[in-house]
Amino acid sequence: MSYIKVRGVEHYYEWIKEPSSGVKPVMVFVHGWAGSSRYWQTTAQALSSEFDCLLYDMRGFGRSHAQLPDGSNLSYELTAYAEDLAALLDALQLPRVYINAHSMGASVATLFFNRYPQRVEKGILTCSGIFEYDEKAFAAFYKFGGLVVKFRPQWLGKIPLADRMFMARFLHSPIPQSERQAFLQDFIDADYDTALGTIFTSVSKEQAETMPQEFANLTVPTLLVAGEYDQIIPAKMGEHAASLNNKVEFIVISKTGHFPMLEDAETYLQKLWEFLGN
Repeated sequence: MSYIKVRGVEHYYEWIKEPSSGVKPVMVFVHGWAGSSRYWQTTAQALSSEFDCLLYDMRGFGRSHAQLPDGSNLSYELTAYAEDLAALLDALQLPRVYINAHSMGASVATLFFNRYPQRVEKGILTCSGIFEYDEKAFAAFYKFGGLVVKFRPQWLGKIPLADRMFMARFLHSPIPQSERQAFLQDFIDADYDTALGTIFTSVSKEQAETMPQEFANLTVPTLLVAGEYDQIIPAKMGEHAASLNNKVEFIVISKTGHFPMLEDAETYLQKLWEFLGN
C-alpha cells in the first residue's frame, strides 16, 4: 500500500500499469462520495494498455486519512478537494494528465478543470450534472443524510442481503456481489465528519448556483457520461450541464444507473475509447 502526504494529510494511491517500451500518458481516477478508488480498478485495468492509471482515495474516504497530524481538519468544500488533487499531481510530478471522475468526484474534477486547465489533456465526467435548489427538499436530504451517516455500525456489512439493499438505489443492472459488499464497506469505513461535511458542500444552494457557470466556463475537452436510469444524478441533469458548453460531449448508456462503468463496462469503455481517439 502506498501513501503520500497531500497538503499535510496522508493519502492512499496506487498505479495500474502495463509494461511498455515508451512513455504513456497518465489518467487519474477520482471516486465519488463515501466510495474509494477500488471501484475504478477494472476500468483502469482495461485502459492500462494505453495509459498509466493513477488511483487515489480522497481525503477522509477509503484508505486515506481525514485529519492533519495535529488532529485538525481541512475544509470539506469541493474546491478544497480540487486543491488536494492539484497537490497530489505536484507531489507525483505529473504536469499534465487525463482525468476520469465520478459523481461527487466529477464535481471536484469540474472545479479542477477550470482552475488548472493547462494540466488536463481531456476530462471524463461520469454521472455528473446540474441540479436546482429546493429549500425544503435540501433540508429533508440533509436530515436523512445525517441519519444515514450516523447509523453505520461495522456489523451492518455482515447482515445477509444488506449489500443488495444498500446498492438498490444506485444500480439498474446487476454487478457482482463482491462489488456490492465492497461498496457497503467503503460507506461504513468513511470518516464521519468527512462524510457528513461533504453532504453539505456537494449538495448545496451554493453548488446549485455556481456549477452552471463552471460547466459554461470549461475549456478542457470533456465527455459527460450518464446512466439512463440513474436515480442519484438523473441523466437530464447531465444533459442540462452539457448543453451549456460545446466543449462537453454528452452520452447516455442505456440500462444503467449510477455506476455505468460497472453495470455495462463494455459500452462504457467503447465510448471512452471513441472520445479518447484510440
